[in-house]
Amino acid sequence: MGTTAGTQRGLQSEINVTPMVDIMLVLLIIFLVVTPFLQSGIPVVLPKNMKNADIDRHIVNESSVVISIPNDGEYYLGRNRVQKEQLSNEVDRMLKKIKNTQDRLVYIKCAVGVGYGEVVNVINEIRKLGVDQIGLVTDKKRAAAESRG
Repeated sequence: MGTTAGTQRGLQSEINVTPMVDIMLVLLIIFLVVTPFLQSGIPVVLPKNMKNADIDRHIVNESSVVISIPNDGEYYLGRNRVQKEQLSNEVDRMLKKIKNTQDRLVYIKCAVGVGYGEVVNVINEIRKLGVDQIGLVTDKKRAAAESRG
């Protein structure tokens, strides 16, 4: 009962890392694909010349009412594009879902190049709905930039 050289197998003393590398590459690809979707709202270039205010944690909630104006005549409610005529109705619909009157706050994110009249018109439409708490979102100033200016 002898064994032939082709059927005898010895113990392998090296660690096979190929499956671990495969798993890590798949995880890396998943994170690269998912990361852009983690940004909340529509990207807007915000004004930078305003003094720092306290950061409101409510703005990142999915239930928050955030109106983004990236360009003149372009309106987004959350991530959904809406026409100017529908903006008031959609905001009212979202505000009716909020039970606590303290949380009935509307945020406006406006790009630097958007005309002042666009923002004023949106504020007027929101005030017609009976909302007095309106937050204007700006870019947070860095401490080093404040010391220079």
